[in-house]
Amino acid sequence: MTLVQLEYIVALDNHRHFVQAAKSCFVTQPTLTMQIKKLEEELNVVIFDRHRTPLVPTKEGAKILEKARDVLREARQLRTMVKSDKELLSGKFRIAVIPTLAPYILPLFWTPFLNEFPELDLKVEEEQSDQIIEKLKNDELDMAILVTPVEDRQIKEHPVFYEAFLAYTAQNQYFYKQEMVEPSDIENKNLLILNEGHCFRNQVLNICSQDSKRKSKFVYESGSIETLIRMVDKGYGYTLIPELGVPQHPKDPKMIKKFKEPQPVREVSVITHKSFVNDLLLEKVIDTLQSVIPESMKKVHRRKRIAWK
Repeated sequence: MTLVQLEYIVALDNHRHFVQAAKSCFVTQPTLTMQIKKLEEELNVVIFDRHRTPLVPTKEGAKILEKARDVLREARQLRTMVKSDKELLSGKFRIAVIPTLAPYILPLFWTPFLNEFPELDLKVEEEQSDQIIEKLKNDELDMAILVTPVEDRQIKEHPVFYEAFLAYTAQNQYFYKQEMVEPSDIENKNLLILNEGHCFRNQVLNICSQDSKRKSKFVYESGSIETLIRMVDKGYGYTLIPELGVPQHPKDPKMIKKFKEPQPVREVSVITHKSFVNDLLLEKVIDTLQSVIPESMKKVHRRKRIAWK
């Protein structure tokens, strides 16, 4: 059994196609197939059910794949531990950001981070929280920026800042003339929310009081906060938006309403798998994030952290 063979079965599990898996490993398809066959013979186990399309792991194969990912992750972390500081801030680095953070935090983070660490080959992708957690466990990501807590023993959470929720209302809505709002105000039938799957949607619903949830009719759902904002700008309904998502030039500043204390906030964190050992890289990511956000977001005093599960 070799690390290369373990890499091949993990690649095949990721792609569920021999040719695509071979391309990802930069080998020919016969080479990959032969090595996987040798591993199966050595273990006396069929790892993949080749009679199904796309192929899937057998029950025994799924257990082997889980251990293979652990072994490969530990091998990579062992190599990381013996690198110099310069090497720790170079090479490939895979990071994911949730869609309700990416448009607001990436433009602030991207340029200063890459300018300071030009040797990093940075790959950034947008994924929803559940997919990100799964990819961290499957060793398909190194790090992620999302909302916590995730409440998973395999994941380490490193809180960075606390972003307030704000109400964004059309001029014809009943609380437009109020200075501030509170959860009990979120009961009108014209509340606009994100599609299912977004943690921001779950948090919005968690902010609403139980009485509000019974009364509300969520008549429009979108995959984009920006779309919801445009709907409100055109005079329809209201929505909740993150603090970093406040329009720079709002149609009417009175359309933006803060919540009364304790303000509802989302805790934004950098997360890694529990076995992640590149502490220097983690520190630099957190430092860069904290350098580009308002000072007020670093405190949780008089604020209420909203769960997304």
